Amino acid sequence: MTALSTSCPSPSDPSGAAPPVDTSVIACGALGPSIRQIAARRGWPVELHCLPPLLHNRPRDIAPRVELLARRLLSAGNSVVLAYADCGTYGALDGVCERLGIQRLAGLHCYDVFAGADKMRDLFDDEPGTYVLTDFLVRSFRRTVLSELGLDRHPELWSDYFGSYTRVVWLAQSRTASLEEQAEGVAALFGLPLTVVDAGVARLELALSELLGAGRAARQAKRAPLSPL
Repeated sequence: MTALSTSCPSPSDPSGAAPPVDTSVIACGALGPSIRQIAARRGWPVELHCLPPLLHNRPRDIAPRVELLARRLLSAGNSVVLAYADCGTYGALDGVCERLGIQRLAGLHCYDVFAGADKMRDLFDDEPGTYVLTDFLVRSFRRTVLSELGLDRHPELWSDYFGSYTRVVWLAQSRTASLEEQAEGVAALFGLPLTVVDAGVARLELALSELLGAGRAARQAKRAPLSPL
């Protein structure tokens, strides 16, 4: 499977032409829609490369796929940042960042990116058996979870996978009546109540802004002429 690539032109350009792209963002496909909307609204001259969200079912494959794409983009002269948290790679993505001189989003997983590490720690401390949903998981639960785990074919295995959970928390990035109904449906599959946390995308937007700023600063530093002795 190849990465999907899109550019995010500036809405402030009256000609409608996109400004020159100055950064390639390699992102988890689950974050792609939010990043695309943020970048378009902010007018960031970035090119978004989304890797398949289902890589999270095989986290050992994330770092190799990211490194392959990052090396290709860097060799083409692009500045690269990673819109990934650690995402179950147990430091493998940090190794990629160190080898290639690039940076990623802070946090253990996308839940930290949306809600903040302190909030997630509090949620799990309060109720260790918490199953967490994002907007992406709410929309795709039957495909990315039920189908991928084979539960659509073997529902008798449900308790083996999910029997220990005691509540379902939805980190809502864009809370709508339709999406809330879908989230309630997922919680109903667990037979558990739904807790909604209005996380929004402000933390993701701030983290991306800082990441892009650091990437541009690093690129300018590399281009700066050496001072005469």
